[in-house]
Amino acid sequence: SKKGLKKQQKEAEKAAKKAEKQAKLDFAKDRYGVPQMVQSQQKLDRVLVRVQELTPEKADQLIWVRARIHTSRAKGKQCFLVLRQQQFNVQALVAVGERASKQMVKFAANINKESIVDVEAMVRKVEQKIESCSQQDVELHIERIFVISQAEPRLPLQLEDCVRPEGEGDEDGRATVNQDTRLDNRVIDLRTTTSQAIFRLQSGVCQLFRDTLTNKGFVEIQTPKIISAASEGGANVFTVSYFKTSAYLAQSPQLYKQMCICADFDKVFCVGPVFRAEDSNTHRHLTEFVGLDIELAFNYHYHEVIESITDTMVQIFKGLRDKFQTEIQTVGKQYSSEPFKFLEPTLRLEYTEGVAMLREAGVDMGDEEDLSTPNEKLLGRLVKEKYDTDFYVLDKYPLAVRPFYTMPDPNDKKYSNSYDMFMRGEEILSGAQRIHDAQLLTERAMHHNIDLEKIKSYIDSFRYGAPPHGGGGIGLERVCMLYLGLHNVRQVSMFPRDPKRLTP
Repeated sequence: SKKGLKKQQKEAEKAAKKAEKQAKLDFAKDRYGVPQMVQSQQKLDRVLVRVQELTPEKADQLIWVRARIHTSRAKGKQCFLVLRQQQFNVQALVAVGERASKQMVKFAANINKESIVDVEAMVRKVEQKIESCSQQDVELHIERIFVISQAEPRLPLQLEDCVRPEGEGDEDGRATVNQDTRLDNRVIDLRTTTSQAIFRLQSGVCQLFRDTLTNKGFVEIQTPKIISAASEGGANVFTVSYFKTSAYLAQSPQLYKQMCICADFDKVFCVGPVFRAEDSNTHRHLTEFVGLDIELAFNYHYHEVIESITDTMVQIFKGLRDKFQTEIQTVGKQYSSEPFKFLEPTLRLEYTEGVAMLREAGVDMGDEEDLSTPNEKLLGRLVKEKYDTDFYVLDKYPLAVRPFYTMPDPNDKKYSNSYDMFMRGEEILSGAQRIHDAQLLTERAMHHNIDLEKIKSYIDSFRYGAPPHGGGGIGLERVCMLYLGLHNVRQVSMFPRDPKRLTP
């Protein structure tokens, strides 16, 4: 109808007028917004300052920063933002004034949390420390703000719920996030300060392991993960189809490390995935983890190997203590634990001494029995009380509980030249002197009912002269978990694999 048309026209004019008025009012419209997606259209020679570098020395400088919107709250004519970059964050302010219009403040207040923004801002010193931010002595007064990547309005979990200290949320009814929710939304969970600190420290463990061994003259090797026979024997191995036949995923680089020793590499190490098809749903078992493996020839006694490995571990502990205090403290805010203690030289106890300590504490166990998990933990506590260390070696295990390639003790056939290493009462390394004689190796394999045909190439590598050697395998995730005093290995595995989890 004519009347309707006229009404529409009038409304359109009204809207146009309003927009014009708005535009006049919004003098800052070029200072904020959502620019086109970065598709590498241009090279800007703009320097972006790291949040970590925002200190009082930068006061009164106009700088650009790219960060995530961690939180925002609008209050009248101003809006407070916390901008986050990895484990660092800083308070920022957009306030109506000559640089920012009312619309700009409203725009800033409405940016979804976790969106990535570029801001141009003036660094200002603050009178009172900002306790809630890592950069406590400065804040940013924003003059421009552009959204580089918009987050969806509904996050599957809130970051502040993810970093709430253990036991705090439950009492006052605030949300805490359970493990599965975290792991299902791991990309967001990994953004928390705690996760950032954990995985930087884990990277440090690998770096320290590599550097220490390289300095000791070790060679880093790469070993195959698809193999023709189960490396440790036993049933807990994954089978994969391999063209017209089957193959297995390596449970350890054991055989290949030893072959390298037979091939005169003398001292080797490797860092790589290890697979275990154990249906164990515990706090410390994964079906795929990172193995830090060591193997070396020794001269006359396998204790030379133990000393080399314990010294490597001590170098790692010292490196973490000296270079990763920030990360250790960040994790401690959420999961408190005692600082990790170790001795130099490392404490070494014999298995019989460990059993005696346990019996004294009322545990009933046989001489040749393997340690159960509860007994391992108890022994760890007893050792800590007596020797004040979280790290020690248990040497001379009963031969019956060790793999077929373990060298028997020359003086007592019930025992073996093998050892485990423990952190906070949990095993992190298993190792031994290996049998380097083909004849003895064949006898021990038969004793364990292993199909000789399947390990023929392994046994054959010892037929042409092999130096005495030993080594061990360390679980990276366990080392990180126990060093930090955490309670679940999934917290230190970036994308964990266990019997119930194959994604993300």
